[in-house]
Amino acid sequence: MNFSVVLNQFWPLLISGLALGFIYVLISLGYTMVYGVLRLINFANSEIFMVGTFATVIVSRYFFHFDQNTDPLHGFRLFYTMGACLIASMLMSGVTAVMVELIAYRRLRAKGTNRLASLISAIGTSIMLQEGVRILTHSTPMSNPRLLRKFGAITIGDVNTPNNVVIRNDILLVIVFAAALFFAVDRFVSKTLLGKAIRAVSMSEETSRLMGINLNRVISATFLIGGFMTGAAAFLYETVYENTKYNVGFSIGLAAFTAAVLGGIGNLRGAFFGGLTLGLLEVFIAAVLGTQWKSVTVFVVLVLVLLFKPNGLFGEAVQQSRV
Repeated sequence: MNFSVVLNQFWPLLISGLALGFIYVLISLGYTMVYGVLRLINFANSEIFMVGTFATVIVSRYFFHFDQNTDPLHGFRLFYTMGACLIASMLMSGVTAVMVELIAYRRLRAKGTNRLASLISAIGTSIMLQEGVRILTHSTPMSNPRLLRKFGAITIGDVNTPNNVVIRNDILLVIVFAAALFFAVDRFVSKTLLGKAIRAVSMSEETSRLMGINLNRVISATFLIGGFMTGAAAFLYETVYENTKYNVGFSIGLAAFTAAVLGGIGNLRGAFFGGLTLGLLEVFIAAVLGTQWKSVTVFVVLVLVLLFKPNGLFGEAVQQSRV
């Protein structure tokens, strides 16, 4: 154990943990929103994230014809190129999420099957998507060209001292953009007519149907919004880490699911605090014990939450849960 690393690098570790946590926040929204409406864990959300990362890479490499030797962009060209990658990632993830709902869940729901059948369908869909991409890519990792020149955008403290904190521009982009997206989704669910319909369906499907709410429309919209957020997380992930693979969604999807459970799955603000908490825990524990403990940290947190507080930090009370 090396606790001196935490003391000497506390602020850089804090910033890295926040950036990772915000990526978890966006992905966990895909789990949280679907669970809030259907009481269903959409395990295919990790593969929806993977699809988003490939969409980002494909647009930058094959549409704009950038490669690893291309110089980073600047100005308006950087803006519209990264904007196109973001839109492509969000659209592909959103469309994939809706297709998953239509193909894997809607018919089962219409037939009134139990949740175990839907859970098996979710796992099968996840495997199908992962294996399909593995076959198409021949299990070969793909790297994303560096479109954004990375540099210290903000320096806190004296630049001539070893204790100063330098926040890179890509890390700053993740934190600011992810926070803005979460705020937008939170306001959308709270204030808009469709958002109120989503909250109504999450409380009672039968009552919502009697009140004239189109359940299929609301459920598809929920999958679409969750897919959009997961796609945005995929774009931000590629901006920072610049690589992807057919199984990239497994570990990060599990971490995002753990963040959703930690915060209280079904609760948007729970997903926010759960994602940030898990991101910080991962970074600090990896600094003390080594990077090989990051995945172990996720499993330990998931087991502890399920043992001692299964409803999470902000989850609903058991008696309020829909049966």
